[in-house]
Amino acid sequence: MILDKRYFSNSDTVFLAQDILGKMLVRTLKNGLISRHRITETEAYHGEDDKACHARFGKTERNQIMYQEGGIWYVYLCYGIHWLLNIVTGEKDFPSAILIRGVTNISGPGRVTKQLQIDKTLNGAIADYRSGLWIEDDGFLHDKGSIIATPRVGVDYAGECALKPWRFIFTDKIRDK
Repeated sequence: MILDKRYFSNSDTVFLAQDILGKMLVRTLKNGLISRHRITETEAYHGEDDKACHARFGKTERNQIMYQEGGIWYVYLCYGIHWLLNIVTGEKDFPSAILIRGVTNISGPGRVTKQLQIDKTLNGAIADYRSGLWIEDDGFLHDKGSIIATPRVGVDYAGECALKPWRFIFTDKIRDK
């Protein structure tokens, strides 16, 4: 089942960042093949008060996608070399998103986008089969104890917000249903 706008309109971004662990990130590649990868690592970014969030200075040309209703992709260039993939969450006009940091056999958000041929052309696209990139719930089950929470990565400039345990990672206790 494809997770749609109704699912991503949930305003609890931190909950969603944990809930999409184990779901499938699905990509239609340029050659027409469909690639499926289980999401194994995420990070939550929630609102203008979150000093690690791109919206910390308000709405800009770069982050305006984050102010849309949940269920669309926010793709941006990091350090001028890596595209990073985020799914926007929550209600319109409240900026929040989840960074996809890792999937099965691919660790690191820049590697994920490179391997799955993701770039700025998906920025603002709806997360469904029409865009060629979506998230599916295939019924995968995992133990609640199989997820660990840690501080987010690379946001030391955010002070206390950098310490929020909003990075979620699967441990080795994953099991299929």
